[in-house]
Amino acid sequence: MAWRVWDDGTGKPLLLLFHGGSGSWIHWIRNVLPLSKHFALYVPDLPGLGDSDPPDDVRDIWSVTHCVKQAMDELLPKDRKFAIAGFSFGGMVAGHIATLFEDRLRKIAFVGAGGLRATRKPGPKLRKLLADMPPETLAAEARRNLEILMFHDPARIDGVAIHMQILNTTRAKTRSRDMGQAFKLSEILPRVKAPYTGLWGEFDSTTYPHIQERIDLFRALKPDFEMNVIPGAGHWVAYEAAEAFNKVLIDKLSP
Repeated sequence: MAWRVWDDGTGKPLLLLFHGGSGSWIHWIRNVLPLSKHFALYVPDLPGLGDSDPPDDVRDIWSVTHCVKQAMDELLPKDRKFAIAGFSFGGMVAGHIATLFEDRLRKIAFVGAGGLRATRKPGPKLRKLLADMPPETLAAEARRNLEILMFHDPARIDGVAIHMQILNTTRAKTRSRDMGQAFKLSEILPRVKAPYTGLWGEFDSTTYPHIQERIDLFRALKPDFEMNVIPGAGHWVAYEAAEAFNKVLIDKLSP
């Protein structure tokens, strides 16, 4: 696994950032520097995504999780607790990791988390991006996919986001969508003992207009669960509304 670490050695609380499906650590490109002022950050490319090698089984969430656990055992200071923010597929991984680090995990922020057994509004299908497509085609299709899935306001899609979408999706090997469609987060949530909070874009394409259904699902397990909604943002809330997102995450995950 490839990890990026921002840690100045001053003892800031540990925070792990798990990116979304068919993504990489650059899902957090607008967050790492502001967050590093408050946390020691450990930011991986999850197995089979970004620069990381694939797990043994690219369709199995536990195969992914055990790779992440092995890396965490090697990298993280063993005498310190940590928090996790998990975006989309990263939320599924965070939920599974939570069952393996019960004594050290302080809190989870589920960010537009996938894998929940809840209603999703039908929408246009995403188109597969292939590395050998002409550059103009790749850019146009990447923009279309970002408009459908990741952003609420198409005007906020910039060249950096399009470049990241192409770079991430053309390298992806792990089949995160299969795991989401199998409701793997709902399956593991009853076993998660750590406290958790939610952070969603108001118009998240994977959720809107059924956000109350998610809130009810979480509160059935954790009655004090809090859902933090960022107005005017879509699924990739950490990029589309970075300033508001960073402020809420710092508030909710600081010890």
